[in-house]
Amino acid sequence: MAIVQSLEDFKNELHISYSQIFTFLSCSAKYLFQYVEHRPYERTSINLFLGSALHTAIARTLRTLKEQQVLEPFALISELFEDSISTKLDHNEIPLIYKKEAPDKEATIRLGNALLKAWYENIDLNGNEIVEVEMPLSANLYNGEKMDSGLKLIGIIDLLLLDENNELIVVDHKSAARAKSQSNVDNDLQFSAYSYLLAANKLTPFSKSDVKCRLDVMRKLKTPKIERYHTVRTAADRKRFAKIANKVLIGIENKVFIPNKSWLCNDCQFTRACDSY
Repeated sequence: MAIVQSLEDFKNELHISYSQIFTFLSCSAKYLFQYVEHRPYERTSINLFLGSALHTAIARTLRTLKEQQVLEPFALISELFEDSISTKLDHNEIPLIYKKEAPDKEATIRLGNALLKAWYENIDLNGNEIVEVEMPLSANLYNGEKMDSGLKLIGIIDLLLLDENNELIVVDHKSAARAKSQSNVDNDLQFSAYSYLLAANKLTPFSKSDVKCRLDVMRKLKTPKIERYHTVRTAADRKRFAKIANKVLIGIENKVFIPNKSWLCNDCQFTRACDSY
């Protein structure tokens, strides 16, 4: 299978992303509003803007490190972050949900800079080679019995490393107020999706090879810090993911859209639509 070179390559294929799968599993009614009916957002969380701007700055830092073997000064990375989030916020016309730790634009920028600095000061390649930054991948989505669903699975890996044993390490960057549990990381379907994409594109040595994964979390504390969680994904994990993804496709095809009240409702973009559903 050919490796996708850019997001533009996704647009002409029938596809489903991990984000869509996660949305359906979390609340299939939200999937309906967002991906089927394409409703405009009623509101949006400041965390979406913060996360996007952080990813922009982190990707720029890592890409320069890969291509030029230079770690740019933090002042330049901070400026990029501030420009990115300010541009997004200044052009936003949707009501914003601010947070206790980020009650307004200025506080959000301060928090983002603190998170970014914690990440910058703790960049950990540990002798590993950067293979790619923000790597888009696409692969045919098969079910557990190796039947083709007719759709592509697509995803973007934040950072792909190669360790001293010539084994790949998938790295995902997130910001969070609370610490993760190891069990949650071990059961995170996002890493299973990434592992599936790598194996399907023959980027692992064998179809049954394990894939190493690492979650780097920027904690939203008074003094932000970085927490790293290590996990692996096996061929069995990939098979299970494919089965779940295909069950999601069946649910979508049969229009099984059910509201699911949870803590995710706090940031949902479709509260009025849900209340009247």
